[in-house]
Amino acid sequence: MTDGKLARERGRLNAGLLILMTDDERLADPVAAARHLPKGSMVILRARDAKKRRALAEALRAETNGLILLAADDPALADRLHGLHLPEKRAHEAAHWRALRPHWLITVVAHSGRGLRIAYADAALLSPIFPTQSHPGARPLTAARARLMARDSLLPVLALGGVTARNARLLKGFAGVAAIGALT
Repeated sequence: MTDGKLARERGRLNAGLLILMTDDERLADPVAAARHLPKGSMVILRARDAKKRRALAEALRAETNGLILLAADDPALADRLHGLHLPEKRAHEAAHWRALRPHWLITVVAHSGRGLRIAYADAALLSPIFPTQSHPGARPLTAARARLMARDSLLPVLALGGVTARNARLLKGFAGVAAIGALT
């Protein structure tokens, strides 16, 4: 099974929610990738350049229907989408944004069990579970260790980092998976 089949295999793998993470270097056409996601999936827009991120948001809104769009680390853009995704170093801001924008979906990324203790986010993406091209030097948590962290979290936890259609089978107990290459 190739990585591109993860979205189609979601039900059989019990993958839950699917999140496509955009990436300036690794995902040349995020709109085309998003078109293949099932309705109800999420896209987190992570373009580094603010103009590019806004243009990508407009293209995704125009070309995809039924997807949840979150702006990464960009509250101004989040106002025009469904919500905000925060990096771990800014995850403490989730309570602030929840108070100001109670209708937003808010996700955070976590790299440890401590990072999963963000009370005002709707979900956390735990990373990296497996070795990943996005962060080649990062030490992966492993599926077993990450599963224990997710089990102890008060938030729904999604697996991120090196997720493929093959290793997604090891991710029982997660609310879903987030990926770049595996969903394209």
